[in-house]
Amino acid sequence: MVKKARIALAALYLALPGAAALAADNIEGLARTCNNCHGTGGVSVGQSMPSIAGLSESYLKNIMMEWKTGARASANMTRLIKGYTDDEIAGLAAYFGKQKWTPQPQKASAEVLAKGKDVTERCETCHGATGGQPDDKDTPMLAGQWAKYLELELMKYRDEGFQMVHKKMTKNARKLEEGDVKTATEYFGAQSK
Repeated sequence: MVKKARIALAALYLALPGAAALAADNIEGLARTCNNCHGTGGVSVGQSMPSIAGLSESYLKNIMMEWKTGARASANMTRLIKGYTDDEIAGLAAYFGKQKWTPQPQKASAEVLAKGKDVTERCETCHGATGGQPDDKDTPMLAGQWAKYLELELMKYRDEGFQMVHKKMTKNARKLEEGDVKTATEYFGAQSK
């Protein structure tokens, strides 16, 4: 009986590296499905879709779990992510978190850049002065993220009827003047780091 247990344990031990490789292949396959919206390797070329490559693993995992549980609303992501296991979500977060952040700096007028510095002052405590220095792993990078996407997200935080979980972000977004939303998002979109 002891001999059979040792053989079974040895077989399990030998199978683990193969299982890890298989799991990695599965995650890469799942990650390729994300390319349809988020671009090859998670670097978006569509202005209303965020780049996700290089965002922190913690942030990516948390936001995907929020969509899966319904704590955060997104018509597309909630529908898509519900079919993933928690392990697959963790694997995707790790995969995209290991990719390189590639800012997509967009042009902004001198006026937007000057006013944006003032308008985004309350954003600095979490995202950094240019949106490129998040203060923790749960805060996303904004510098070089698509301005149109940032504007759409910021409008969700401002909308009382929209389900967003981050209370501080909701509070700060609602303090912005409506006209300053576009200025803030164009300012962050124009940053390279």
